Amino acid sequence: MDDIDRKILMQLQKNAKQNTKEIASKVGLSVTPTYERIRKLEQQEIIKSYVALLDRTKIGKKLIAYCQVTLTKQQKKLADSFKREMLLLPDIMECHQVSGNFDYLLKIAVDDIAGFHEFINEKLSIIDGIATIHTSFVLNSVKDSTAYSL
Repeated sequence: MDDIDRKILMQLQKNAKQNTKEIASKVGLSVTPTYERIRKLEQQEIIKSYVALLDRTKIGKKLIAYCQVTLTKQQKKLADSFKREMLLLPDIMECHQVSGNFDYLLKIAVDDIAGFHEFINEKLSIIDGIATIHTSFVLNSVKDSTAYSL
């Protein structure tokens, strides 16, 4: 990946709806080589997909919570089962296995505190193998970016 590829990726991260001609003019190439580079980045799976980023508050997801989850045992079978369960819960936006004082960090988006209470009681806490769940709520987002620095 060279500097031109990085410029193309930065443009796509800013606005994936730009057409190839617009991107080409911003990175200093003609349309055909720009198109070929984008196709190559897609084939290499550097570009995984194109998505629409939504304003979560306008779709009712006003509460973001981060849950630190600790499992009862450090056991592959239990961890695999937990991971499968995480994939089934659409309110979980992100699930990361982490190092430190807990095992997983979850980002959860729900409508409100009542929705979070229901999520914890009806969905998360019933999963086998969870020892503890510690939660922090987002009060204000200082920075909320999806773009990687290239």
